[in-house]
Amino acid sequence: KDNALLAKYSGGLGNDWTPVRGLGAHIKGTNGESQGVVPFLKVANDTAIAVNQGGKRKGAVCAYLETWHVDIEEFLDLRKNTGDDRRRTHDMNTANWVPDLFMERVEAGADWTLFSPDETPDLHDLYGPAFKTAYEAYEAKAAAGQIRTFKKVRALDLWRKMLTMLFETGHPWITFKDPCNIRSPQQHVGVVHSSNLCTEITLNTNKDEVAVCNLGSVNLLAHVSEKGLDLDRLSRTVSIAMRMLDNVVDINFYTIPEARRSNLRHRPVGLGIMGFADALQAQGIAYASDAAVEFADRSMEAISYFAISASADLAEERGAYATFAGSLWSKGILPIDSLDLLAETRAEINIDRTKRLDWETLRQRVRTVGMRNSNTMAIAPTATISNICGVSQSIEPAYQNLYVKSNMSGDFTVVNAMLVHDLKSRGLWDEVMIADLKYFDGSVGQIDRVPDDLKAIYATAFEIDPAWLIAAASRRQKWIDQAQSLNFYLANPSGRALDALYRSAWKAGLKTTYYLRSRSATHVEKSTLKGTDGKLNAVAVTPVAPTPQPMKSALAMPALDGPACLIDDPDCEACQ
Repeated sequence: KDNALLAKYSGGLGNDWTPVRGLGAHIKGTNGESQGVVPFLKVANDTAIAVNQGGKRKGAVCAYLETWHVDIEEFLDLRKNTGDDRRRTHDMNTANWVPDLFMERVEAGADWTLFSPDETPDLHDLYGPAFKTAYEAYEAKAAAGQIRTFKKVRALDLWRKMLTMLFETGHPWITFKDPCNIRSPQQHVGVVHSSNLCTEITLNTNKDEVAVCNLGSVNLLAHVSEKGLDLDRLSRTVSIAMRMLDNVVDINFYTIPEARRSNLRHRPVGLGIMGFADALQAQGIAYASDAAVEFADRSMEAISYFAISASADLAEERGAYATFAGSLWSKGILPIDSLDLLAETRAEINIDRTKRLDWETLRQRVRTVGMRNSNTMAIAPTATISNICGVSQSIEPAYQNLYVKSNMSGDFTVVNAMLVHDLKSRGLWDEVMIADLKYFDGSVGQIDRVPDDLKAIYATAFEIDPAWLIAAASRRQKWIDQAQSLNFYLANPSGRALDALYRSAWKAGLKTTYYLRSRSATHVEKSTLKGTDGKLNAVAVTPVAPTPQPMKSALAMPALDGPACLIDDPDCEACQ
């Protein structure tokens, strides 16, 4: 019922299903055996279809299950197109909630034991060393015959199946339980049992509280110039954004009391970014470069500093959130400091710790005046709002430089304006270039006369080694108190490549990952294009002109006046 009510008003849902007992578990009341978690997931899947969002689209749900649950192997198969359709959820997203101990067993090539939560109830609420102690105690009990429902598997075999299903079906996504909890500012009031629909929210939940995402995103492109990051402008934007998001908590429409209770008690917000790739291109920086990783670090440090400072200012003005006492904030432990807590539980963590701003002064201020918000940052996918702003999505590399975007309003051709600007400035923009871009799906990598520096700056997602995405995300994550919606792109995926990729993500301290994207196995046949005489790369290579100054990105935003939409208006496309 709660899922239905939330979906009715366009809510995207993340559900924690780990407490549901597994297949074959004993039912005391009837002396029967449980059918496991999958039938209930099927009900949730069909509910999301039945209760659509104002008639515009079906409900959106993501189910999370911990890797020690005895139904985890069947959970991995939920999105397959073969098998018993009664035990499939074709319309529901799924995600693994992976404890560090499992990854350690994978690294060691050791065994892993699956349990039913009715016999191991405390595992659900434990993480870090406490989880390891309890888990190993249950393994000993299982070996002694004191546990009824369990199964022993090779950790590496289960890991390989997780990666195989991720490649074949795109699900379940891989998210990491321990860093989400160990670095959570709200450890004193609860446990993070799952993320949300898009894997950027890491808030504690329980039977009385449903966590709520209060999200906003800074247009990073509007805060860079030929001189780099404009910190003064960014500070003003973040300060205003944090005040707006805090207001959202009070004026929001809540469909269930558990959501209202949680949001007003903890007041979490998630300020993120969009236009990251555009900001790099505006500065002439290639995504696959050390300079891009450094920019990711510097820009997120600034946003983190300004967001925390703004929340402290609001606390001084409006009062600290109700559960501030006992939080990591109250102990002077900021997101960058919580990295040390994670390092204490791991043998190895590969994260640069460089700081540039005056964190000590801010730390003391937070301890003195408090925080208005329990959480301040989360990087959402921004799939829709980035289109409205005309910038690249979130922290994503450019998917293509030329493509067709489809939504409820129609189909729209999108071209990278900065690429066009740079090609024109070098005398390379003509009908042949347009034809080549169409033929190569917006990629400049295979167009001979495009200079190498532009090929690097305008490389598209599948032309960038995903190790660069992890490097940049790792630098951001140290500053963020929640997580990032981080997609991976693999042009030629293989088991070995996937294994290395996701192990690297875990070792880099990332909390969550999102979609794994690969190229289609087939391509549309291209016809002869205008102006090419049937030839591609038909113009000879020309000398490279001096690199032009990056485009200025400070955009004047028009004032918008007019009637606001209504939450119960089923025909409002803006809300969709």
